[in-house]
Amino acid sequence: MIRRVTENGAYASLALDDALQKCTLSAADRRLAARLVYDTLDNRIYLDHALAQVMAKPDTDIKLVNILRLGACQLLLEDRIPEMAATDTSVELCRLIGLDGLAGVCNGVLRNLIRQKDELTFPDAQTEPLKALSVKESVPEGLLEILVKDWGWDEAAKLAACTGRDKPMLIRSNSLRVTDEAFEQLLEKKVWEHQRGELPHTWLLRGMLNIGQDADFLQGLFSIQSEGSILACLAADPKRGQRVLDCCAAPGGKSCLMAELMGDTGRVQAWELHEHRTKLIEAQVKRLRLESVRPMTRDALTLREDLTGTMDVVLLDAPCSGTGDMAEKPDVKFRVTPESAAELAQLQARLLDTVSAYVKPGGTLVYSTCSVLKDENERQAAAFLAAHPEFEAAEMPESFPERWRGQDGLGLQLLPHRDGCGFYICRMRRKRV
Repeated sequence: MIRRVTENGAYASLALDDALQKCTLSAADRRLAARLVYDTLDNRIYLDHALAQVMAKPDTDIKLVNILRLGACQLLLEDRIPEMAATDTSVELCRLIGLDGLAGVCNGVLRNLIRQKDELTFPDAQTEPLKALSVKESVPEGLLEILVKDWGWDEAAKLAACTGRDKPMLIRSNSLRVTDEAFEQLLEKKVWEHQRGELPHTWLLRGMLNIGQDADFLQGLFSIQSEGSILACLAADPKRGQRVLDCCAAPGGKSCLMAELMGDTGRVQAWELHEHRTKLIEAQVKRLRLESVRPMTRDALTLREDLTGTMDVVLLDAPCSGTGDMAEKPDVKFRVTPESAAELAQLQARLLDTVSAYVKPGGTLVYSTCSVLKDENERQAAAFLAAHPEFEAAEMPESFPERWRGQDGLGLQLLPHRDGCGFYICRMRRKRV
């Protein structure tokens, strides 16, 4: 799994889910495997810094580097794995993937690390604060520079240090199919730990395995969805019978929730650029037995003149850096560069310019991202409003949870260390002529 992410560019969460579904490990070993994968990926810079001090030369085969990272993770970050077991397993991994000639190198490096781990040195926080924070929290310096520019040093350090891998899973019941009381009784019969969430029809779960194979999930009685995604739908506040457009809709959670909020009346167009992702929306719609959602493979950058001014609600949950998910997805922070962030901001601006044309006078436009970068969020929304005087910032609807109403600035910025998730939502309205 580590190799798929670092060598082939796979997404950690998808690679992990795919591998664990296919394996026959016990529940305890699944948890151990997941922890080792995430800890190794999450602490990559820290582990590389430590290994560099006990290696003769750093330019080693990437396959060996990943084995060394995994071994170093067990030696430096785990307290229940015997040192010799970690070393011997790493050497065996070399042989298993055809690196027999480097098995001795692997053994020597990890034994050096065992002997010298109390003598390792790290950048000084006083003289090299950015580098020290980068190594300590394993966040690339380029990303840290953006976070410091946006949020100041103290807040950036909290964002870098935040971890969410022990965060419970959030589910929401299908309010069209089951009452909260009945769903609570259903949960009582399962072995999962559960408690009510803050948002309507939500619960927090722990201790579940293969939830995607649960009979009640397959029957469409509940969905897995993040707080930010749910809040974006609550900000959209669709009403019964309205026409709604979800512009970048896969895997379909927001489209389906808005349909549920509308009592499965009206119409929700769920657009997605790639056909294989449109199929994910179709599967959600079928599982939840919704009639009002229409999944479509469409490029949201291409203006549909026939739809201009026809939508009561347009939701653009735009492609973004994903930096709001850094705490839970350890590979995200290694994908973000100043250049990639700037490219995404340009794409978001083009998408906003295009899809805003579909909002009818008096209608609602909701822009959201799972990012904490201001160029993607508050500055993006401000630039749109400056270029489009026909739109104005709008307050969240009365139904929006009170706890998230009082933040300053344009739109709502959630931060993972403060609010439990990283997400941005800006609600706007097209002025009536």
